[in-house]
Amino acid sequence: VIKCKAAVMWEANKPFSIEEVEVAPPKANEVRIKIVATGICRSDDHVVMGALVMPFPIILGHEAAGVVESVGQGVTSVKPGDKVIPLFVPQCGECSSCLSTKGNLCIKNDLASAVGLMPDGTSRFTCKGKVIHHFAATSTFTEYTVVHESAVAKIDSAAPLEKVCLIGCGFSTGYGAAVQTAKVEPGSTCAIFGLGGVGLSVVMGCKAAGASRIIGIDINSDKFAKAKELGATDCVNPKDFKKPIHEVLIEMTGQGVDYSFEVIGRTETMAAALACCQYNYGVSVIVGVPPATQEITFDPMLLFTGRTWKGSVFGGWKSKESVPKLVADYMKKKFVLDPLITHTLPFTKINEGFDLLRTGK
Repeated sequence: VIKCKAAVMWEANKPFSIEEVEVAPPKANEVRIKIVATGICRSDDHVVMGALVMPFPIILGHEAAGVVESVGQGVTSVKPGDKVIPLFVPQCGECSSCLSTKGNLCIKNDLASAVGLMPDGTSRFTCKGKVIHHFAATSTFTEYTVVHESAVAKIDSAAPLEKVCLIGCGFSTGYGAAVQTAKVEPGSTCAIFGLGGVGLSVVMGCKAAGASRIIGIDINSDKFAKAKELGATDCVNPKDFKKPIHEVLIEMTGQGVDYSFEVIGRTETMAAALACCQYNYGVSVIVGVPPATQEITFDPMLLFTGRTWKGSVFGGWKSKESVPKLVADYMKKKFVLDPLITHTLPFTKINEGFDLLRTGK
């Protein structure tokens, strides 16, 4: 058993509490990882705020990089000392989604079921005598974590962990939504709702795919300079208009955009993103985590005329095989990650990090 520091969320809408936790050794087919760097993602905050329902107490975090400390019996894909990225979408290699070329959401994921435990139904974390839940097969807001072998990828030993941790979620999710899920084509027109880290990664994906017009939409105009630096051709603040944003976008483009992406997690913007894409062959992709218990009401004529509405988890990448390739592409300078990193804080200042996230900084 390793005793270490972790940021425990005891209940919703409270600050993280830095606690000493006990991390049990890995069982068969499990891997214990020393976390070196972790990103803060809005999906973690959705759990704090109750929009993504998970059991408490819990150790959140799912976007990270680290080094294997030890492995359980039967583990073959990684060994102690390997640099790795934990995978919040596992890849078991055996279920229908893993075996299909069409999908990537392995049946072993814990996003929809929200059990908050290892695949064998138990936890590896205890604190003050209480069992602490895992989050999304990863739990990275801790100095050590335990994951199933299907939820970890070995990466280049030369990779800078404080940068490639973003490949564990934000970058891959946004970039993949454009190049994998939507399959944006050269010359197309795209609209991206939400210009946080994931939205900016969608912008990079659209640019890499050769889109001729990339329109960024955010109610925080401070986000526009970086969006343009990464490839956005236009930036629009819905607060500057009296009419609905989808009407603004249709006027800007003539018939609407070829591809739209909702990268916020709000039902209103999901509906607007669908409405702003071309009436017949437009494709709209939901990338932001939908809020719990909310439903969307929309005019079915929007779909009847031919539009496609789809969702994308982790950018459509098959995680265990794709993450090492994405890290290799980063090492070859095929894309940048530095602009996505605004602040680097010590682990004990995690609450300040979340404050920065919530204020749009």
